[in-house]
Amino acid sequence: MKKSALLFCIILGLFSCNQNKDMGNNRITIQNFQNYDQHSFAKPQEALITHLNWDAIIDFDRKTIQAVAQYDILKYPKSKKIILDTKNLDIQKVWRNQNDSIEYELKEINELLGQALHIPLSKDTKTISIQYKTSPDAEALQWLNAQQTTGNSPFLFTQSQAILCRSWIPIQDSPGIRFTYEAKVKVPEGNLALMSAENPKEKDTTGYYSFKMQQPIPAYLMALAVGDLEYHKTGSETGIYAEPATMEKAIADLEDLQSFLETAEELYGGYRWEQFDVLVLPPSFPFGGMENPRLTFATPTILSGDKSLVSLIAHELAHSWSGNLVTNATWDDFWLNEGFTVYFEYRIMEALYGKDYSEMLASISLKELKQESKELIDNGNAKDSHLKLDLEGRNPDVGMTAIAYDKGYFFLRKIEELTGRERFDNFLKQYFNEYTFESINTEQFLLYMEQNLFGKNDIELPKDLFSNWVYGAGIPDNLPEPNSERFRKVENSIAKWLNTGNIDTLKTQDWSTHEFLHFFHQMPDSIEYTEVKALDEKFDFTISGNAEILTEWFLLAIKKDYRTAYGAMENFLVNTGRKKFLMPIYSELVKTETGKRLALNIYKKARQNYHYVSYNSLDKLLNYSTD
Repeated sequence: MKKSALLFCIILGLFSCNQNKDMGNNRITIQNFQNYDQHSFAKPQEALITHLNWDAIIDFDRKTIQAVAQYDILKYPKSKKIILDTKNLDIQKVWRNQNDSIEYELKEINELLGQALHIPLSKDTKTISIQYKTSPDAEALQWLNAQQTTGNSPFLFTQSQAILCRSWIPIQDSPGIRFTYEAKVKVPEGNLALMSAENPKEKDTTGYYSFKMQQPIPAYLMALAVGDLEYHKTGSETGIYAEPATMEKAIADLEDLQSFLETAEELYGGYRWEQFDVLVLPPSFPFGGMENPRLTFATPTILSGDKSLVSLIAHELAHSWSGNLVTNATWDDFWLNEGFTVYFEYRIMEALYGKDYSEMLASISLKELKQESKELIDNGNAKDSHLKLDLEGRNPDVGMTAIAYDKGYFFLRKIEELTGRERFDNFLKQYFNEYTFESINTEQFLLYMEQNLFGKNDIELPKDLFSNWVYGAGIPDNLPEPNSERFRKVENSIAKWLNTGNIDTLKTQDWSTHEFLHFFHQMPDSIEYTEVKALDEKFDFTISGNAEILTEWFLLAIKKDYRTAYGAMENFLVNTGRKKFLMPIYSELVKTETGKRLALNIYKKARQNYHYVSYNSLDKLLNYSTD
């Protein structure tokens, strides 16, 4: 260990140089237990789960899951209890080993974290079992009625990230704790059940399904979906699940999944999860995608018809290395998941479609980063623009901003500039191999990088690199600048149109979605209502089927009071649950009293179609109460 690295380690006080301890058949490192996770009640230094057997019955009528969860546990010799996270669960019975029924204790309710479940352990305890039922209002579960799906059939999906798994499974809900699992699930006949595990390809007429996940995962990657679904194979290791009414569109945009996977493997080594399938969910899904191992969840809003939005799939695929394989130890270290993943996403897209394509994506990232960074600092939240966060007492969703994603990306791009792409790629492959199926915090990663990238290659580490990028507010001065020739052509087109007043000078036949987005982003504030109207008459933006373009168009329409678009906007808000689109549109509406009234009228109709992740933020934005 270099002297500078050792000093860095001592000052931070967060890294242990102890060797791994082999406890049973599980390789558990001391570092797993030194990362205090303020978002979990679990105390893994006393006892932790290593394997879950989950038996469940899905009840659409009551909107509940009745289940028995059995855990293999690992405990230190003197441990007297194991602590699990729960939230609004009806705990009915707890027992040790096979039939040793015992008393348990549910601690006081914490509004954010739920309740700690304390289960006493005996000297010979090998397993614990919990019989329980979920609440109809479980935050992780969205129960859709037939009218809320494209297939006109009821649907259930989960969203466990960041700390919502505890609302449908009693669990040690920390990204630093991993376990394998098996499951048996009973669903109403006519439905297909899927999990983040080995999955069936066809419906079982009995409604019984079995699952197995042999690679250890953290709780936030637990996933379940139940509905009228079918499967389409796209390659030897890839395929698509979707509702029948959506499948044709899904195939058209996602037919290249196998090429994505093979490209990613060439960059960063073998894929460790055996199968990469994508489930296209109903429109209420709150995110673009969720990287559940073996079963990425995706929003139907990426189905643009021209494959221009499939970079999201590259992003979720990249999580198979950054996040799923090597995981942020706590949600304060979220950038280790997302910054890496954006970097890998753009490298995959560069390999598939060329440098200028990836530079368009990077340019959009830079725009979003500058906007979010400014808002955080202007609102007195400068610390939230650090890569290393402090989320004490707050929902981890607060950290799911452009900082983790885009500042993280540009930091890694800066590292690539300083060390060279070939060295950086070799380092990343080493990093993923060394930390496979483990968790790591920011300080550990920085020390590892100092030693194994800069030190190993005798490259000087810039003095203020970490303090400016990781622990500093806002955007550092030495930010790498994307260079997109295609975006420059868009800017020239805008200038020519506005200078001549002739809208026919806008030649957009070969524009991708990204170029249209840049077009809207570069639109000057001085644009007039008549010009907005002319744009709609020429390009039919109001009736576009592209959700990314629609969002930017509705923002422009609100600013310029172009009410012709308001009917389509209301339809979009009622039928789309992706938080990325909802928040900016509602935020723009509430800037005026008239817009605020319109927003509330729409929200009253739309809220039932949104997942908790979305309506939790929108309730606060709109000061909306269900009481």
